[in-house]
Amino acid sequence: MLPRQLLEKVIRTALEEDIGAGDITTDAALDGDETGIARATAKTEMVVAGIDVFGQAFLTFDPSLRFTAQRLDGEKVGPGELLAEITGRLASILTAERTALNLLQRMSGIATMTRRYVEAVEGTRVKILDTRKTAPGLRILDKYAVRVGGGHNHRFALYDGVLIKDNHIAAAGGIGPALMRVRARIPHILKIEVEVKSGAELEEALAAGADAVMLDNMSLAEMARAVTRVAGRIPLEASGNMTLERVREVANTGVDLISVGALTHSVTAADISLNVTQAEGRYD
Repeated sequence: MLPRQLLEKVIRTALEEDIGAGDITTDAALDGDETGIARATAKTEMVVAGIDVFGQAFLTFDPSLRFTAQRLDGEKVGPGELLAEITGRLASILTAERTALNLLQRMSGIATMTRRYVEAVEGTRVKILDTRKTAPGLRILDKYAVRVGGGHNHRFALYDGVLIKDNHIAAAGGIGPALMRVRARIPHILKIEVEVKSGAELEEALAAGADAVMLDNMSLAEMARAVTRVAGRIPLEASGNMTLERVREVANTGVDLISVGALTHSVTAADISLNVTQAEGRYD
């Protein structure tokens, strides 16, 4: 479930960004009291994510609207399948339409791509992870959509997990010094993950007591050697250039986790249409 207070903040910000002082076109084209029904329909095969967010965008703008979801998050749908109906004042539906669709299309696109990655590694023990490469202001929705698609969340933000990356290592003077300082300054219950780019750096991370290691942009052979070296003692995460075409090969090296930035930073929005299908009359 998405935290209601944070969700409302995201939606209100998105609505304010699009509407500003008002919807000039709708205000000029309609009297404002026309009512009707609008239906959202999938135009391609997709995994639905964000159907409640979609409805909440309309209801936040106009609580008098009636929203009925026809599909649930996580369901696969095909072209022409009905996703939801919105009934009520047409001016409100038209004004909130773009914001609502933007959120639903992005979230469903993320869930759809995530599902493809999850299916590509089916039968292995690998978990597909997201990253922090999300759209600014939409991270809570992006990461929720990854879960809907069957993936798992990496750390949500800088405040809830330790990941020592290459620039930390360079700034601190090496893997050992960086890890030693972090270990001395964080709560004892937090684990430390270290990014490495070679077998030599892996050895440094192991010697320094890393709790998990990210194998960054390594070849398949290098990853397989790292798996043999670690022998299951700590989790190994593969990262970098994780395309759908090669993710199965990476999973077969024996790594535990595969992080895929493309799930959220290069998402293709799902194709969804919203059409007014019936004008009912005047609002009363």
